[in-house]
Amino acid sequence: MDVKKIAQELFDKEICELEKVKNKISDSLEVVVNLILNSKGKVVITGIGKSGIIGKKIAATFASTGTHAVFMNAAEGLHGDLGIISKDDVVIAISNSGNSDEVLSIIPSIKKIGAVLVAMTGNPNSGLGKLSNAILNVGVEQEGCPLNLAPMSSTTSTLVMGDALATVLIKARNFKPENFAVYHPGGSLGRRLLMRVKDVMHKDLPIVDLNSDMDKIIMTMTKKRLGVVCIVEKDRLLGIITEGDIRRALKMKDKFFSLKAEDIMTKDYTYAVQDIMALEALELMENRESQISVLPVLEEKKVVGVVRIHDLLNVVGK
Repeated sequence: MDVKKIAQELFDKEICELEKVKNKISDSLEVVVNLILNSKGKVVITGIGKSGIIGKKIAATFASTGTHAVFMNAAEGLHGDLGIISKDDVVIAISNSGNSDEVLSIIPSIKKIGAVLVAMTGNPNSGLGKLSNAILNVGVEQEGCPLNLAPMSSTTSTLVMGDALATVLIKARNFKPENFAVYHPGGSLGRRLLMRVKDVMHKDLPIVDLNSDMDKIIMTMTKKRLGVVCIVEKDRLLGIITEGDIRRALKMKDKFFSLKAEDIMTKDYTYAVQDIMALEALELMENRESQISVLPVLEEKKVVGVVRIHDLLNVVGK
């Protein structure tokens, strides 16, 4: 048995079916998008069996990208869970055949409640299709299953249609990474998207003045251990001295210890402001001809902190 060949054939089948479903996308998608955007309620996704499992994932994607959504198992809907639905809601019912008993059985109640009904089905002419306000056609010609029985291509096409709908809604709502982060505050993802420079910057600053000598510069840098010294006059940052600046100054061995801060400082420095995202600050450091490892943080030309690349990597990651 050629395992690799069998697996590749499955991929080919499902990709082929997805292409067909893509070509079936019609104005109905825009209708559904507008129904959701104009709704005063939430999106309730329902289904049974494997369609229900796909529905749970679609509802989770909606909920994490700015569309208030929940999943209701169609069988549980028959026993009280229809109370989840209100007249302002949009209900997306998933059924490949469009004739699932549990799904069809709850439609009269959905209609009585007054919610809008959208069918996500492979059979637009089914009972579900005929009773719906709009239809998203996810019909496939063959399943990936070699017996053409187990739902494979059909569940894949339903999932991708759900992703397509979520993608349009994300763009329509102008949903941003920081919005996404609000729904994912835990773990590395939350830190990556929520942390700002002010949350990680060092406020106990290594400060010297223009006339500070090398002894003071080196002692200040060593004491603060941030890899930088800020040259400040009347709270205004005039320049910075990094470990790299000191190494370059060492080439002037004969006069190294007679140098002052103003002689070796970098006046044209890159800086961050404290309210930008940590990820943006990291990009400032890396997206340049020569990478830098430390940034002064300014507020109206006043230095308020220092942030190192290590601080950013700890919260943003790579």
